[in-house]
Amino acid sequence: MADDEPTRAARLREAQDKAALLFAEVEKRGLVAAGEGERAVSDRIRDLANEMFGTTRHWHKRVVRSGPNTVLPYKENPPDRVIGTDDIAFADFGPIFEEYEADFGRTFVLGDDPVKHRLRADLPRVFAAGRRFFEADPEITGAALHAEVARLAAEAGWELGGWHAGHLVGEFPHETIDGADVESYITPANGTPLRRTDKAGRTCHWILEVHLLTPQRRFGGFHEELLTL
Repeated sequence: MADDEPTRAARLREAQDKAALLFAEVEKRGLVAAGEGERAVSDRIRDLANEMFGTTRHWHKRVVRSGPNTVLPYKENPPDRVIGTDDIAFADFGPIFEEYEADFGRTFVLGDDPVKHRLRADLPRVFAAGRRFFEADPEITGAALHAEVARLAAEAGWELGGWHAGHLVGEFPHETIDGADVESYITPANGTPLRRTDKAGRTCHWILEVHLLTPQRRFGGFHEELLTL
């Protein structure tokens, strides 16, 4: 039997809370470190999720990217890269906790490069401003929110990476995310309201992704979490 809406919301929040604890532990243990390969770091985060929560499944591919790889969109699969001593890196994971999906992304800066540190600091600020914009408009569409996130990125001196700024999230497996189904994404082509129900009559819940790049596309950073709860 499907969970009722309050239970769905609570379990999605619980899944995100666990993902946040996982990433806090990643930072505490210094798993994103110079001299480590991206795939090795990804595997260690995977193993840590299992150690902390018994989590062995992830609903999308595990992503750890560093340096020039941080400008690439999700669909790309660049060769493994060793993280440098003065590098920027991000991790994007979709762990499943008790059949509910989390989708969580954070950025890590190694060294003292002020531009990289400014980028990391701006990521949660742009996210928070995007969420406030979403909360202020009950009828907001995917296209309108994407335009605002792009505006916020430009205002801070960055470019918005990728073709979308978020997507649906829910029970595993959630309503199929199809690259051609723009209504599943926060993207310029999605003119439908984000506050709606899905084909099964369940409340739609959304992830907001902020992928910021330098204007020269030398490197980027990434921040994502729940938008709607």
